[in-house]
Amino acid sequence: QVRLVESGGGLVQPGGSLRLSCTAFGFAVSPYNMYWYRQTPGNDRELVAEITTSGGRTIYVDAVKDRFTISRDNSKNTMYLSMNNLEVEDTGLYYCKVAKTGRPVYWGEGTQVTVSS
Repeated sequence: QVRLVESGGGLVQPGGSLRLSCTAFGFAVSPYNMYWYRQTPGNDRELVAEITTSGGRTIYVDAVKDRFTISRDNSKNTMYLSMNNLEVEDTGLYYCKVAKTGRPVYWGEGTQVTVSS
């Protein structure tokens, strides 16, 4: 069964850190670009970061630059999002996505990140 499973979310205080994981089952992620999105209450889902197939190129939304790091380990079929110096505004449901031209797009079901004191 093809699926993406996110993990690593939780409750953390402002200034804290979390590391999210996204693991693929039923297919190999190596040909796909991979993405982290988040959805906060009342807002549309937004792109947070993306990484190319080999991990050689990464892109971040301005709000998370210098705080978040996206990475991947194709041998483990997994992508990561290391989040440091978390802010209340980072609270949301974080989703992973994989995409490649000509192939289906896959989404995970999300992992909740809550930043609160």
